Amino acid sequence: MAQELGVNRVTLHRWVGTKDSLLVEVIWKLTEDSLVAAWDQLRDSPGPRVPAILGRWLRDTLEQPGARKIALTHDEHFMRLMTLGSHNYQPRLVRTVRSYIAEDVAENRIRSTLSLDELAYASVRIAESYHYLPTITGQPPDPDSAERVLRELLRP
Repeated sequence: MAQELGVNRVTLHRWVGTKDSLLVEVIWKLTEDSLVAAWDQLRDSPGPRVPAILGRWLRDTLEQPGARKIALTHDEHFMRLMTLGSHNYQPRLVRTVRSYIAEDVAENRIRSTLSLDELAYASVRIAESYHYLPTITGQPPDPDSAERVLRELLRP
């Protein structure tokens, strides 16, 4: 990459950090775009929107050839990058999901005795669990089940 950009590796490292850091940033941008597009499409739909948004995000991710290849061939490493707070992907995802849940709660689309933080974290972990099924259990990813479970958690 440094050669393609016409810089040395030290300069490239200063710009983007490690290869993992760059990968996380690229994937975060794709995630953010997917979530925003889904939110915009579902803005006026009735009921809780977060389950459908996270389901769409999982499907979008699995439909991207590059993301699918990384997730299925480097699954454990990829899962660590996306789920450990130290790589800053999951904290951003939880914050984003929290903001969507807060909007659904404010509009009386979701009722819960749990805090927004608890709902957001649990929602993200549920979505991740179904995304990383190949690594965790050997089963294929299952966005439909993730969405179904999230609909039970995030009820009107």
